[in-house]
Amino acid sequence: MAVLDITDLNSALLPRTCLLGLDLGEKTIGVAVSDLSLTLASPLELIRKTKFTHEAERLFALMDQRQASGMVIGLPVNMDGTEGPRAQSCRAFARNLLRLRDVPIAFWDERWSSSVMNRFLIEEANLSRAKRAEVIDKNAAAYILQGALDRMKGLGAQ
Repeated sequence: MAVLDITDLNSALLPRTCLLGLDLGEKTIGVAVSDLSLTLASPLELIRKTKFTHEAERLFALMDQRQASGMVIGLPVNMDGTEGPRAQSCRAFARNLLRLRDVPIAFWDERWSSSVMNRFLIEEANLSRAKRAEVIDKNAAAYILQGALDRMKGLGAQ
C-alpha cells in the first residue's frame, strides 16, 4: 500500500480499529493513539530512536496491541509550504515502514504541533523544562493525530 492522502485514509482502515499518530523527532518518536470511533487522540508512548528495525518493531507491536490499522505521521513542512530535509526524512521513514508491513499511512502537516504543545505544557500544565522534554513528543503526536481525525470527521468519515 502506498502513502495515502488523509481524505482516503478512512476507507483503507479495517472496521472498528484505531490509528496511531507519530511525531518523528531527531532522537525520539512520539506516539499517540485514537479511540475506536476515530474521534479522540491520546498520547501513548515515547520511543527512543536507536535503529530503524527496533523502532519499527515497537510501532508494529503497538499497532497489534491497540488494534490499530493505520498511521498518521506528522510532516514538518516549512512555513512557506515547502518541504525540507526533515520532511524528506519523514517520507523515507514511511517508505521504510511500508517495506516491512502493508499498512495505510497518511501525512499531516505538523508545522505548529511542538510549539503549541510546548506552550500548553508551560502555561496550562506548568511543567518544568525537564518534565516537558519527556512528554512533548507524545503530546505533539496526539495534536497531529487529533488534527487528522478532525479533518477525517469533516469529510464525513465515521
